[in-house]
Amino acid sequence: MMDRTAKIYVAGHRGMVGSALVRRLQQAGYSNILTRSHAQLDLLNQAATHAFLAQEKPDFIFIAAAIVGGIYANNSFRADFIYQNLMVEANLIEGARLAGVERLCFLGSSCIYPRDCPQPIKEEYLLTGPLEQTNEPYAIAKIAGIKLCENYNRQHGTQYFSAMPTNLYGSNDNYDLVTSHVLPALIRKAHEAKQRGDSELVVWGSGKPRREFLYVDDLADACVFLMEQGVIEGFFNIGTGTDVTIRELAETVMSVIGFSGHIVFDSSKPDGTPRKLLDVGRVREIGWQASTPLREGIALAYQDFLARHAD
Repeated sequence: MMDRTAKIYVAGHRGMVGSALVRRLQQAGYSNILTRSHAQLDLLNQAATHAFLAQEKPDFIFIAAAIVGGIYANNSFRADFIYQNLMVEANLIEGARLAGVERLCFLGSSCIYPRDCPQPIKEEYLLTGPLEQTNEPYAIAKIAGIKLCENYNRQHGTQYFSAMPTNLYGSNDNYDLVTSHVLPALIRKAHEAKQRGDSELVVWGSGKPRREFLYVDDLADACVFLMEQGVIEGFFNIGTGTDVTIRELAETVMSVIGFSGHIVFDSSKPDGTPRKLLDVGRVREIGWQASTPLREGIALAYQDFLARHAD
């Protein structure tokens, strides 16, 4: 168990994952949570990052800082996605080692796995085939973070592990239609379609791909659980173990929001990976599983959207 007074640094605390981690830590009674905004600390700056960690010497670190986005953003800003994510994770992991931080959790993504992976996806499928091209730069950066943790453990005796969440949604999500992921985009599009009195909802792709969705507070719970268990190596898939088609997802979103129009699929837009369902057996074996059903989570996410974005 972690001491409730231990100094815990959450990198990226203003993002969806980082803010969920802060909420979860506070709920558990941790009283010494360390954060810095981008204006206070630029994690792309190696010297500044290392100096900050050397001065603060946190006991534990959660790396939730990253540049993220959906298919359009990943495919349009490919250089930004690989460069910035590589730099942030390398600066933090090496800075943690230099500062004597023994335990660290690196947040990755399920897009690290090959595009045409056997389903459900096991951790050992990493690096067994080509990646999905639309998000390859981001995936490569996240794979590098996993390997940094693994090899720092091997060479330096650290206790760094990685958590690979499936598609996330929830409080403090990004609802920008250009850069967001599919679920928050659908929430905004369905809400605006309802407000305008539209008769249809346009959804990218064919609606056939299958996706798994995890409420972000469940991910935060998993990360804190793993850190508290003293997990010292490797990486863990974090998900629900169930998936839905994009059509089913859109129908659920429409139902929650109360939009009664019909769906029109824009087949000129990409589908991405055909299916991406994680095998979560490894994390379940040590006692954790997700607790928020999809419809309930979407309702919570919609309330967050209304509170922060709706007119």
